Amino acid sequence: MKHKNQTVVTELFFTGLTSSFQLQIILFLIFLCVYLLTLLGNLGMIILIRLDTRLHIPMYFLLSHLSFVDACSSSFISPKMLSGIFVEKKAISFLGCAIQLCLFSQFVVTECFLLASMAYDRYVAVCKPLLYTLIMSQQVCVQLVIGPYGIALISTMVHTTFTFILPYCGPNIINHFFCDVLPVFSLACADTQVNKLLFYILAGILGVFSGMIILVSYIYIVITILKIHSADGRRKAFSTCSSYLTAVSILYGTLFFIYVCPSTSFSLDINKVVSLFYTTVIPMLNPFIYSLRNKEVKDAFIRKFEKQFCYNLRDKIL
Repeated sequence: MKHKNQTVVTELFFTGLTSSFQLQIILFLIFLCVYLLTLLGNLGMIILIRLDTRLHIPMYFLLSHLSFVDACSSSFISPKMLSGIFVEKKAISFLGCAIQLCLFSQFVVTECFLLASMAYDRYVAVCKPLLYTLIMSQQVCVQLVIGPYGIALISTMVHTTFTFILPYCGPNIINHFFCDVLPVFSLACADTQVNKLLFYILAGILGVFSGMIILVSYIYIVITILKIHSADGRRKAFSTCSSYLTAVSILYGTLFFIYVCPSTSFSLDINKVVSLFYTTVIPMLNPFIYSLRNKEVKDAFIRKFEKQFCYNLRDKIL
């Protein structure tokens, strides 16, 4: 290893998504629209929840933080990806790579545990409705938000540190479109088995822990819903939970495919496609999943739209 350490990598290069100019144009337009919709949907959700007092309840407080996390996680990937689509040498500094990996991982882990917090909120709302306001106090809501950020910060610092203390002396080409932990491991000039093992253990613990909170919460929720005698009541209860379960299934499904399914030499392009899905598409989908399938959010949007329309109409008349 000593002769390899004579050269230290200071800059990394992405292979990107495609070398075809026609595909580059199409992908640029598609993902530019996706990113703009992501910002519009998530920031719009945050503003709507902030402005409408009827949405000042724990569920929407947690949802506003989920929207914030989605907007941030997408913003650490999409602009760099878009700016590099037409560039032949898609470069990023070694430090920039470490920062991108650290920040993106922070928001992905935070999102997983925010979804767990939201599952607990739904469990209390469905299974203990009479005690909901007592249990879901302002202090508890703050803890349910701070907890995910804190857990994500600790885990991210651990695996980012163990990733970038490895020696990197070449090659410096990442077969990806952003700095993800496993492609970066492949560039190390050292045995990465221990580092990978630590990563899988830590990711497994976090995934199982957050997943178990969601699973147990929804087992109790389903049992409670099935006890409802009214078919209409059961339908409304399941409808309330369906948007949440849709978001959870999409996120956990893609993360499982990327980080748990065994990698093969022919799966690199497939992994890029799946990575595109959870880095760009999921942050766009979440606000629309929650708004289109949530009557309270739709009603709040209509109220604000009608109010603004009336103000504009009055100003024109006057």
